[in-house]
Amino acid sequence: MFQILVCEDDRAIRRLMATYLTKQGYDILEAEDGRQGYDLFTEHHIDLVITDVMMPEMDGFHLVRKIRESAPNLPMIILTALESYPDKEQGFLQGVDDYMVKPVDLKELHLRIKALLRRYQITVNQEIRLDHVVLNYQYKSCRIDGVGIDLTKKEFLLLFKLLSNPNVIYTREQLMNEIWGYDSDSYDRTVDTHIKRLRERIMTDDFDIVTVRGLGYKAVLK
Repeated sequence: MFQILVCEDDRAIRRLMATYLTKQGYDILEAEDGRQGYDLFTEHHIDLVITDVMMPEMDGFHLVRKIRESAPNLPMIILTALESYPDKEQGFLQGVDDYMVKPVDLKELHLRIKALLRRYQITVNQEIRLDHVVLNYQYKSCRIDGVGIDLTKKEFLLLFKLLSNPNVIYTREQLMNEIWGYDSDSYDRTVDTHIKRLRERIMTDDFDIVTVRGLGYKAVLK
Protein backbone atom coordinates (compact mmCIF):
# COMPACT_ATOMS: atom_id res chain seq x y z
CA MET A 1 0.00 0.00 0.00
CA PHE A 2 1.36 3.42 -0.96
CA GLN A 3 1.63 5.96 1.85
CA ILE A 4 0.76 9.55 0.95
CA LEU A 5 1.46 12.65 3.03
CA VAL A 6 -1.25 15.34 2.77
CA CYS A 7 -0.23 18.79 4.07
CA GLU A 8 -3.13 21.26 4.21
CA ASP A 9 -4.01 23.78 6.92
CA ASP A 10 -7.72 23.83 5.97
CA ARG A 11 -9.05 20.90 8.00
CA ALA A 12 -12.19 20.41 5.89
CA ILE A 13 -10.19 20.19 2.64
CA ARG A 14 -7.55 17.98 4.23
CA ARG A 15 -10.11 15.54 5.63
CA LEU A 16 -11.98 15.44 2.31
CA MET A 17 -8.82 14.49 0.41
CA ALA A 18 -7.73 12.01 3.08
CA THR A 19 -11.12 10.27 3.13
CA TYR A 20 -11.32 10.05 -0.65
CA LEU A 21 -7.76 8.76 -1.10
CA THR A 22 -8.20 6.23 1.71
CA LYS A 23 -11.17 4.82 -0.19
CA GLN A 24 -8.92 4.49 -3.25
CA GLY A 25 -6.61 2.20 -1.27
CA TYR A 26 -3.89 4.58 -0.05
CA ASP A 27 -2.53 4.96 3.47
CA ILE A 28 -2.79 8.66 4.37
CA LEU A 29 -0.79 10.75 6.82
CA GLU A 30 -2.17 14.24 7.56
CA ALA A 31 -0.33 17.42 8.50
CA GLU A 32 -1.87 20.83 9.25
CA ASP A 33 1.28 22.81 8.39
CA GLY A 34 4.62 22.42 6.66
CA ARG A 35 6.66 21.84 9.80
CA GLN A 36 4.42 19.01 10.96
CA GLY A 37 4.51 17.66 7.42
CA TYR A 38 8.31 17.61 7.40
CA ASP A 39 8.38 15.87 10.79
CA LEU A 40 6.07 13.15 9.44
CA PHE A 41 8.26 12.82 6.37
CA THR A 42 11.34 12.18 8.52
CA GLU A 43 9.50 9.68 10.74
CA HIS A 44 7.70 7.58 8.10
CA HIS A 45 8.24 6.05 4.69
CA ILE A 46 6.43 8.36 2.26
CA ASP A 47 5.70 7.47 -1.38
CA LEU A 48 4.14 10.79 -2.45
CA VAL A 49 3.53 14.26 -0.99
CA ILE A 50 0.53 16.52 -1.60
CA THR A 51 0.96 19.98 -0.11
CA ASP A 52 -0.77 23.33 -0.04
CA VAL A 53 1.38 26.44 -0.55
CA MET A 54 0.05 28.92 2.01
CA MET A 55 0.47 27.25 5.41
CA PRO A 56 1.63 28.42 8.86
CA GLU A 57 5.02 27.50 10.34
CA MET A 58 6.46 26.40 6.97
CA ASP A 59 4.93 27.06 3.56
CA GLY A 60 4.62 24.46 0.82
CA PHE A 61 7.54 25.71 -1.27
CA HIS A 62 9.86 25.56 1.75
CA LEU A 63 8.58 22.06 2.56
CA VAL A 64 9.29 20.89 -0.99
CA ARG A 65 12.85 22.28 -0.85
CA LYS A 66 13.51 20.55 2.48
CA ILE A 67 12.20 17.20 1.27
CA ARG A 68 14.14 17.42 -2.00
CA GLU A 69 17.41 17.61 -0.03
CA SER A 70 17.06 13.96 1.01
CA ALA A 71 14.52 12.58 -1.47
CA PRO A 72 15.34 13.96 -4.94
CA ASN A 73 12.98 11.60 -6.78
CA LEU A 74 9.99 11.59 -4.43
CA PRO A 75 6.78 12.61 -6.30
CA MET A 76 5.22 15.85 -5.02
CA ILE A 77 2.07 17.71 -5.97
CA ILE A 78 1.37 21.34 -5.05
CA LEU A 79 -2.23 22.41 -4.44
CA THR A 80 -2.87 26.14 -4.36
CA ALA A 81 -5.28 28.95 -5.13
CA LEU A 82 -2.42 30.76 -6.89
CA GLU A 83 -2.69 30.16 -10.62
CA SER A 84 -0.47 32.79 -12.23
CA TYR A 85 2.49 31.67 -14.35
CA PRO A 86 5.12 33.04 -11.88
CA ASP A 87 3.52 31.04 -9.05
CA LYS A 88 3.56 27.84 -11.11
CA GLU A 89 7.11 28.55 -12.24
CA GLN A 90 8.25 28.96 -8.65
CA GLY A 91 6.65 25.64 -7.73
CA PHE A 92 8.39 23.74 -10.50
CA LEU A 93 11.71 25.44 -9.75
CA GLN A 94 11.47 24.22 -6.15
CA GLY A 95 11.17 20.66 -7.42
CA VAL A 96 7.41 20.03 -7.65
CA ASP A 97 6.33 17.32 -10.09
CA ASP A 98 2.77 18.50 -10.61
CA TYR A 99 0.63 21.55 -9.84
CA MET A 100 -3.14 21.73 -9.30
CA VAL A 101 -5.25 24.84 -8.71
CA LYS A 102 -8.01 24.80 -6.11
CA PRO A 103 -10.77 23.78 -5.98
CA VAL A 104 -9.29 20.38 -6.80
CA ASP A 105 -11.23 17.69 -8.64
CA LEU A 106 -10.54 14.58 -6.56
CA LYS A 107 -10.88 12.18 -9.47
CA GLU A 108 -8.32 14.18 -11.45
CA LEU A 109 -6.05 14.28 -8.41
CA HIS A 110 -6.24 10.48 -8.20
CA LEU A 111 -5.32 10.13 -11.89
CA ARG A 112 -2.29 12.38 -11.40
CA ILE A 113 -1.24 10.46 -8.30
CA LYS A 114 -1.37 7.16 -10.17
CA ALA A 115 0.70 8.57 -13.05
CA LEU A 116 3.36 10.00 -10.72
CA LEU A 117 3.60 6.82 -8.65
CA ARG A 118 3.95 4.72 -11.79
CA ARG A 119 6.85 6.89 -13.02
CA TYR A 120 8.42 6.86 -9.54
CA GLN A 121 8.30 3.06 -9.40
CA ILE A 122 9.94 2.81 -12.81
CA THR A 123 12.70 5.27 -11.80
CA VAL A 124 13.47 3.70 -8.42
CA ASN A 125 12.80 0.00 -9.03
CA GLN A 126 13.27 -0.20 -12.82
CA GLU A 127 10.02 -2.10 -12.75
CA ILE A 128 6.53 -1.63 -14.16
CA ARG A 129 3.76 -3.21 -12.11
CA LEU A 130 0.21 -3.42 -13.37
CA ASP A 131 -2.65 -5.53 -12.03
CA HIS A 132 -1.46 -8.69 -13.78
CA VAL A 133 1.74 -7.78 -15.64
CA VAL A 134 5.18 -7.11 -14.12
CA LEU A 135 8.13 -5.96 -16.24
CA ASN A 136 11.61 -5.87 -14.67
CA TYR A 137 14.12 -3.86 -16.67
CA GLN A 138 17.23 -5.17 -14.91
CA TYR A 139 16.45 -8.79 -15.74
CA LYS A 140 14.51 -8.05 -18.96
CA SER A 141 11.74 -10.25 -17.58
CA CYS A 142 7.99 -10.24 -18.13
CA ARG A 143 5.52 -12.05 -15.87
CA ILE A 144 1.76 -12.33 -16.08
CA ASP A 145 0.08 -13.45 -12.85
CA GLY A 146 3.45 -14.79 -11.73
CA VAL A 147 4.09 -16.82 -14.89
CA GLY A 148 7.14 -15.91 -16.97
CA ILE A 149 6.59 -14.90 -20.59
CA ASP A 150 9.39 -15.60 -23.06
CA LEU A 151 10.23 -12.36 -24.88
CA THR A 152 13.27 -11.46 -26.93
CA LYS A 153 15.33 -8.50 -25.71
CA LYS A 154 13.93 -6.24 -28.44
CA GLU A 155 10.35 -7.29 -27.69
CA PHE A 156 10.90 -6.54 -24.01
CA LEU A 157 12.47 -3.13 -24.67
CA LEU A 158 9.65 -2.21 -27.02
CA LEU A 159 6.99 -3.18 -24.49
CA PHE A 160 8.81 -1.44 -21.62
CA LYS A 161 9.10 1.76 -23.68
CA LEU A 162 5.40 1.85 -24.52
CA LEU A 163 4.24 1.06 -20.96
CA SER A 164 6.64 3.57 -19.38
CA ASN A 165 4.61 6.35 -21.01
CA PRO A 166 1.01 5.22 -21.51
CA ASN A 167 -1.04 7.12 -24.12
CA VAL A 168 2.10 8.64 -25.67
CA ILE A 169 2.28 7.98 -29.41
CA TYR A 170 5.65 6.77 -30.71
CA THR A 171 6.38 6.77 -34.40
CA ARG A 172 8.01 3.72 -35.99
CA GLU A 173 11.11 5.86 -36.59
CA GLN A 174 11.34 6.84 -32.91
CA LEU A 175 11.04 3.23 -31.79
CA MET A 176 13.54 2.05 -34.41
CA ASN A 177 16.12 4.66 -33.40
CA GLU A 178 15.79 4.06 -29.66
CA ILE A 179 15.57 0.27 -29.59
CA TRP A 180 17.44 -0.84 -32.72
CA GLY A 181 19.76 2.15 -33.00
CA TYR A 182 20.33 4.84 -35.62
CA ASP A 183 22.82 2.67 -37.50
CA SER A 184 20.60 -0.39 -37.62
CA ASP A 185 19.98 -2.12 -40.94
CA SER A 186 16.47 -3.02 -39.81
CA TYR A 187 13.47 -1.45 -41.53
CA ASP A 188 10.12 -0.02 -40.42
CA ARG A 189 8.29 -3.33 -40.80
CA THR A 190 10.53 -4.68 -38.02
CA VAL A 191 8.56 -2.62 -35.50
CA ASP A 192 5.26 -3.88 -36.91
CA THR A 193 6.47 -7.48 -36.68
CA HIS A 194 7.54 -7.08 -33.05
CA ILE A 195 4.25 -5.40 -32.13
CA LYS A 196 2.36 -8.30 -33.70
CA ARG A 197 4.39 -10.80 -31.65
CA LEU A 198 3.77 -8.85 -28.44
CA ARG A 199 0.03 -8.85 -29.07
CA GLU A 200 0.13 -12.61 -29.60
CA ARG A 201 2.22 -13.36 -26.51
CA ILE A 202 0.91 -10.84 -23.97
CA MET A 203 -2.70 -11.82 -23.29
CA THR A 204 -3.87 -9.48 -20.52
CA ASP A 205 -6.65 -7.11 -19.50
CA ASP A 206 -4.11 -4.57 -18.20
CA PHE A 207 -3.46 -2.72 -21.46
CA ASP A 208 -3.80 -2.62 -25.24
CA ILE A 209 -1.12 -1.76 -27.78
CA VAL A 210 -3.00 0.53 -30.13
CA THR A 211 -2.08 1.32 -33.72
CA VAL A 212 -2.40 5.04 -34.48
CA ARG A 213 -2.96 5.14 -38.21
CA GLY A 214 -0.32 7.08 -40.08
CA LEU A 215 1.73 7.72 -36.92
CA GLY A 216 2.78 4.69 -34.91
CA TYR A 217 1.83 2.97 -31.67
CA LYS A 218 0.83 3.67 -28.08
CA ALA A 219 -0.01 1.65 -24.98
CA VAL A 220 -3.41 2.31 -23.42
CA LEU A 221 -4.00 1.16 -19.85
CA LYS A 222 -7.42 -0.31 -19.04
